[in-house]
Amino acid sequence: MASVKSLKPLPSLPEGWSAESNFVVHAPLSSSVNRKLEPVGPHFLAHARRKRHSRTFSEDDRIQASQNVKNIEDDDGSEVDEPEDAMLLQRDPKDWKNQDHYAVLGISKYRYKATDEQIKKAHRRKVLKHHPDKKAASGATEDDSFFKCIQKAMEVLSDPVRRRQFDSVDEGANREPPSKKAKGNFYKLWSAVFESEARFSKKQPVPKFGDESSTKADVEEFYNFWYNFDSWRTFEYLDEDVPDDNENRDQKRFVERKNKASRAKRKTEDTARLRKLVDDVLALDTRIKKFKDEEKKQRNAKRDAREAEEKRAAEEKRIREEGDKKRKEEEEAAAKLKQADSKKAKEAAKTAVKKNRRVLKGAVKDTNYFVSGDASPKVIDDLLSDVDLIISKIDPEDLGEFAVRLQKDKSVDAVKAAYTEQAAAMVKKGLFKAEELKALTPA
Repeated sequence: MASVKSLKPLPSLPEGWSAESNFVVHAPLSSSVNRKLEPVGPHFLAHARRKRHSRTFSEDDRIQASQNVKNIEDDDGSEVDEPEDAMLLQRDPKDWKNQDHYAVLGISKYRYKATDEQIKKAHRRKVLKHHPDKKAASGATEDDSFFKCIQKAMEVLSDPVRRRQFDSVDEGANREPPSKKAKGNFYKLWSAVFESEARFSKKQPVPKFGDESSTKADVEEFYNFWYNFDSWRTFEYLDEDVPDDNENRDQKRFVERKNKASRAKRKTEDTARLRKLVDDVLALDTRIKKFKDEEKKQRNAKRDAREAEEKRAAEEKRIREEGDKKRKEEEEAAAKLKQADSKKAKEAAKTAVKKNRRVLKGAVKDTNYFVSGDASPKVIDDLLSDVDLIISKIDPEDLGEFAVRLQKDKSVDAVKAAYTEQAAAMVKKGLFKAEELKALTPA
């Protein structure tokens, strides 16, 4: 019997309050309006439906329920149910771990991509079709084995954790890699394989396999991703059932250790399988060879450019060295020529000096040492001593000019005057002192 809740009384009015003195009019009442009211709402429609068809409440509820079921079936008609295999309908519900839950619900084409709403609709369709009560009403046998399979499939797929465990071992979603002789587009065939494997990746989104127009960076990113693939895939769904008997703890621990080792082994095998899959497609991927050829061309182009630059630099160096060598040879030849000319000039100067010296000495001798008759040895020695002093101190240019003067006029007075003037000029220049002269005393 439903309990009756007591109503709380309204609060009492304040003392001294009266309607005449304390009532306040906040707004005037609006004028009355005549409006036409019509009965509406679900309850009125149900009343009208019962009156029209002369039904009782129970009859109307039963008919409406049947109509709702039909409407649900019509709504689900948009989702085409997969044909049911005879072997599938004869499955043993006790062997639920080996059943394909997606196939049982008729959504094997969606599998791990199926949404929660699609799973609910699929379950509703199967329940309406295979419910034992409906089969009994239609006169069929009341075998509820497949219905139990349906309920178990819904139980697994509606639980996110258990569905993830089943998707981890769902072989129906796997795509076998194409063989080397498989016909069709290489990139499309392998893209489907890696799209299937990508459902296990912890990192999303997963790089696409691409096509022949993919860049080197995209291809390298793809293979680096799959060679370092981080999978969430687990294998708890295949675990051996742990006994619930709390008394046999040793057996329970043994089964748990066995399941853990089995999961680790399957994980290792799956990692090796995936690595081999990536190795196989890498060996068949023509883009890798194309990229290597392009890199080789670039390396060859750089090498050719480097060799051409080295050759050009070597040629410039050779030309420069030959120019330097030629210039050096020319400079050396010029230096030798200059040295030869200098040597010749020096030799000519020496010859001229010797000749001029002979002229100076010869002029004294030819004038009989400036005396008439035979010159005494002392006069000769003193005069020749003064001539040698002048020759030793005189500048080569002055020597030449002096020799020319002596040759112009070879008379005794002219030669003697020339010597006397030359001696006086040299004394004046400070080349020697007058006292040093023995015969040619300056005037």
